[in-house]
Amino acid sequence: MTAEIAGTLDETVTGLPRANGELVFEQPWESRAFGIAAALADQGLFSWKDFQGGLIAEVARRDGEPGEYSYYDRWLGALEELLTERGVVSADDIDARADVLCHRPAGHDHRDENHGDHAH
Repeated sequence: MTAEIAGTLDETVTGLPRANGELVFEQPWESRAFGIAAALADQGLFSWKDFQGGLIAEVARRDGEPGEYSYYDRWLGALEELLTERGVVSADDIDARADVLCHRPAGHDHRDENHGDHAH
């Protein structure tokens, strides 16, 4: 992520979960969702201001939902919505990929070919 995007991110997307000034991610997928959004913004697919608007809308839309609140769940929802609105990916494609990933064994989020000899 470029310094410009990082600065813009801090200025426009407020309320990021932090501890001692550092971003906090509860699960690996949260940091991945963050990184994907940052990389796509860095490539110019959307601006952080556009993403922020989508995140605000996603948080408001899901306000009061039962269950545990997850900031990055809202983050991911906003990212998915932005990507489908822009025609980058369809909702069906997202659902199909999520289904594949949900059925992988726990702790096994990479392919085996060409990643070395080690036991899982």
